[in-house]
Amino acid sequence: MPYSELMIRPMREELTSAGVQELRTAQDVDAFLAEKSGTAMLVVNSVCGCAAGMARPGIRHALAHGKRPDRVGTVFAGQDLEATARARSYFQDIPPSSPSIAFLKDGELVYFMPRHRIEGRNAEAVAGDLMAVFEEHCAVTAAS
Repeated sequence: MPYSELMIRPMREELTSAGVQELRTAQDVDAFLAEKSGTAMLVVNSVCGCAAGMARPGIRHALAHGKRPDRVGTVFAGQDLEATARARSYFQDIPPSSPSIAFLKDGELVYFMPRHRIEGRNAEAVAGDLMAVFEEHCAVTAAS
């Protein structure tokens, strides 16, 4: 049974207020990942403490960096059930993990941060890892 939308709304808004696109259906995920050019980051959001204390704040910090992905989308594990399953189907060689962050360049997965690389760290460390990926793969400059 999915989590209550009322309960998770603030967790969704923490990312959408930073410009992250919600992908609520399997079709949304397919459309997001159909674009093969440029860079894309796909976040599997979650209600857990490591999503709240490390992942979402780290993502927000990294997205304010000088370079950022062309597109950033998110599904919510435990709420957007079909969308989350579809997102994970694109990375079948990687065990399901939430929260997690996938980074693609020209349609190819070039970086994946599973839960075990998020929990037990702080938001700055998560942001640092993401900013290093952005520096290596992105050309788009964040708005000041």
